[in-house]
Amino acid sequence: MKRYKSRLIRNVNGVLLLDKPQGISSSSLLRKINKLFCANKIGHAGTLDPLATGMLLICFGKATKFVKYLLNYDKRYKVIAKLGESTNTFDSDGVIVRVSSVQLNNNKLKQCLESFKGVQNQIPPMFSSLKYRGLPLYKYARKGITIPRKPRIVHIYNLNLLKKTENIIELDVSCSKGTYIRSMINDIGETLGCGAHVIALRRLSVGKYISSSMININTLETIFYNDSFDDLEAFCKLDELLIPIHSIML
Repeated sequence: MKRYKSRLIRNVNGVLLLDKPQGISSSSLLRKINKLFCANKIGHAGTLDPLATGMLLICFGKATKFVKYLLNYDKRYKVIAKLGESTNTFDSDGVIVRVSSVQLNNNKLKQCLESFKGVQNQIPPMFSSLKYRGLPLYKYARKGITIPRKPRIVHIYNLNLLKKTENIIELDVSCSKGTYIRSMINDIGETLGCGAHVIALRRLSVGKYISSSMININTLETIFYNDSFDDLEAFCKLDELLIPIHSIML
């Protein structure tokens, strides 16, 4: 396993469009990425759940000052949901709390999806990183404590049905900042009367940044562990993958 000869912390600036893999939290992935870049400052713009994959904007150095702007960008997702089952987390990582039969025709589903387009009042899920009295809500949820949450205004620009089987639907969603796809799917399930939860979620874009520009962690690790590169060459190769700061706000 390759180790850098020097573990000096570097001044790294720019944004990495990372393709987040499934099964890891955004904060854990951030630490893993910085073991490769050795940056003096790092952060991300918009958390993805462990179950989710896709675009995670990793900001280095001076780019961290732009996180508050990047968080305001609209987002696009592909989500697969299972009808007939509700979970406490609104996704398949949680515990099933309700099972119902699915008696659904295409017209009813279409009408339901249409009703979720536009401006919505959405209540954030208890299993989220939103804070109450200094603690994230998920810590209360794990203890069985429910905290009242105020609805937040979100905008669903597009909600297109890509595929449907007996109890599985696949949707393409374009939405504003602050939209919880898990909550939207749970609410759709409640509206349909059968319950629903997310079984797969992929973020396709954030603002102007699209999925074809994403870099996966395997690419980064291939550079890191390439014995033909010395430390400087490896750092240069990694830094070449970053979006420069001057282009962020264009």
